Amino acid sequence: MYSKTFCAAIQGIEGRMISIEADISEGLPGFSLVGYLASEVKEARDRVRVALKNSGYRFPPRKVTVNLSPADIRKDGTGYDLAIAVAVLAASGIVSQEGLKRVLLIGELGLNGEVKSVSGVLPMVYTGSSQELEFCIVPEKNQEEAAVVSGIAVIGVSHLVQVVDLLNAMAEQGFDRDHCPYSLADSSWKDSGLTVSSSVPDFSDVQGQEAARRAAEVAAAGMHNFLLIGPPGSGKSMIAKRMAGILPSMTFEEQMEISRIYSVAGLLSDKLPLVCTRPFRAPHHTITQTALVGGGLFPKPGEISLASGGVLFLDELPEFDRRSIEVLRQPLEDGWVHVSRLGGKCCYPAKVLLLAAMNPCSCGWFPDRRHCRCSLEEVRRYLGKISRPLLDRIDLCVETIPLKYQELEGKQQRQMESSREIQKRVEAAQQLQRKRYEKEPFLHNSQLTPSTVKRYCVLSREAQQYLALVFEKMEFSARAYHKILKVGRTIADLEGTERIEKHHIAEAVCYRSIDRKYWGLEGWV
Repeated sequence: MYSKTFCAAIQGIEGRMISIEADISEGLPGFSLVGYLASEVKEARDRVRVALKNSGYRFPPRKVTVNLSPADIRKDGTGYDLAIAVAVLAASGIVSQEGLKRVLLIGELGLNGEVKSVSGVLPMVYTGSSQELEFCIVPEKNQEEAAVVSGIAVIGVSHLVQVVDLLNAMAEQGFDRDHCPYSLADSSWKDSGLTVSSSVPDFSDVQGQEAARRAAEVAAAGMHNFLLIGPPGSGKSMIAKRMAGILPSMTFEEQMEISRIYSVAGLLSDKLPLVCTRPFRAPHHTITQTALVGGGLFPKPGEISLASGGVLFLDELPEFDRRSIEVLRQPLEDGWVHVSRLGGKCCYPAKVLLLAAMNPCSCGWFPDRRHCRCSLEEVRRYLGKISRPLLDRIDLCVETIPLKYQELEGKQQRQMESSREIQKRVEAAQQLQRKRYEKEPFLHNSQLTPSTVKRYCVLSREAQQYLALVFEKMEFSARAYHKILKVGRTIADLEGTERIEKHHIAEAVCYRSIDRKYWGLEGWV
């Protein structure tokens, strides 16, 4: 006999439908799996055989062939076990085949028949919904994650026997989705209180550092890459940890994209079925290249993808392995990480706001000669760990300075703006950008290309003359020129003006002059 069930494979963060065909025929007893399978999928033969026996079902003593189609897609992971077991039982006549073409089956089987949770359920269920399947049977622990997807009834199960009884009962009732008593969750996450809030520190805690606070606001408004440079204890990390709190709230589409990344990485749970707040990732400087950008023998998203839609904070930037941070250059330009392997290609989003912090020298106090004893050559060597191509991809560079005692002493502290007040201005600026770029494939000023810069960055005559003068005097590169225009566009958006004026360009140029101060060591020779 022949039967067919459906599961899904993961490529990057996208799902692909997989049909699982089982055939039981005359011949020597055996159980074979075909269809370009990874080792863990091949091992499903033993898991399924023993799980059936321990669940009270007799494995057919005939030739059993299971094909996972299409054969040109590599199948890895253990999420196919349940679909394989049901296909074998359906071909044996134990499970009714009525309505199986409308059901997506996901789950790993234990030897006792237990249905175990797997990673990547969210994009799998999303794929099933897009293919107009009506039901999805998943492990109980993945139930809330799967229920985020609309248009498909999600059923959580814990044992193979439960699945068999469920499918036979649903076949008798005609697979009526609207009256299915077994649907334990049906895209009701909005009403079930599953959104998880995070306690992001508030900007009102940051005393002084007006220049850095302003730069943080500009960076958030245009999703510009941002570098903080200054001595230890001047507030770099403090500002960085508050950046996610001034970014606009995520749309549902953004939540879904980021949640799919986290699902593939195995970071979602019944307590966090949907990522509802902007990610903030701060990897240690000992991180490997693969862990930072993603990939590996069996590709997984890296930190830059896990931070997509939010902030990737690299503290002590020169301490990172140079090869690791250099591979960030292309993803920062494209917004995607492309991974090519023998088994195929996959892409992971990398639409991040890169926020880096560093000291100006190894001791941290240059150019304060009261504390710094580093020679100029040592300073050059330390700063030289950051390449010019990577520095060119950073839109804003701001210096932080040590606070005075009066700024720290409780009685003299000022009431600083809260994150919510800054966020309102950032949201207004991004709203202008969404309206302006509604016909473009991007949303933020930082994503403007050289051709679109000319179209959307309209300068006043004074601003043009000033920029021409500065460009010649400071010998900016073409990339730096475009960065200034993009940042100027964002500053104008924060003021709500369509044309970029001279003072907008002047502020943008200031954010490019700090890096020249240190990497050019101007005035220190």
